[in-house]
Amino acid sequence: MLALPPWNYSVLMLLALAVSAVLFRATGRKLSLTPAQYGAIMLGAFSGSFIAARLPYLFEDVSALCSWQGWVGNGKTILFGLVGGYLGVELAKWCADVKVSTGDRFAVPVAIGIAIGRLACFNGGCCFGTPTSLPWGVTFADGIPRHPTQVYESLFHLVAAALMTYCLWRGLFKDRLIRLYFISYAGYRFLTEFIRPEPRIAFSLTWYQFIAAGLIVLFIVVDQVQTSRTTPAATES
Repeated sequence: MLALPPWNYSVLMLLALAVSAVLFRATGRKLSLTPAQYGAIMLGAFSGSFIAARLPYLFEDVSALCSWQGWVGNGKTILFGLVGGYLGVELAKWCADVKVSTGDRFAVPVAIGIAIGRLACFNGGCCFGTPTSLPWGVTFADGIPRHPTQVYESLFHLVAAALMTYCLWRGLFKDRLIRLYFISYAGYRFLTEFIRPEPRIAFSLTWYQFIAAGLIVLFIVVDQVQTSRTTPAATES
């Protein structure tokens, strides 16, 4: 059994946001963004991800949509948050007249931020897995050793960040990294839902697995469309 670290959930979440912002600022220097454009993109990313991450929980209690407590309360889904952040950035880029691709520069900061955020979930005792007899099982509030799925996911995002850093260094998958990252994460979530104690709604699958499957299809289509648009331009140049 592992002991929970004595960190504070809110502090870790704030740290995740701060680290993501600093990393994007550092990696995005080559994009030649003005301070106003940078601010618009960060606002779009934060607002889009925050709103989308909360929406599934708020729809369970529609009255909470009109209360501040409803928006800042517990309960968020990273799957929706990633999509909301992606759409928020695209909207912000349109409003701020940003023509350059920013996805590659967002990919690593987002992965690092989520890795830290999942440690906050581990500290808070939420988002845990099913019971396990494995030696690294963690006992949370119910006293049952469980899969530390928060730690598994944190490691996934750290590995993803390392791989994407290598791809940036070698110039691999140019302008596609953020979409490929989303596809791989959705696939990861689909698989790890089998060791999470979520309700099975149909075909022995959870609600999150249906969402993950939908996002895999969505971002594969988006990636193919975006790639087909940029490839001819790159060939002509």
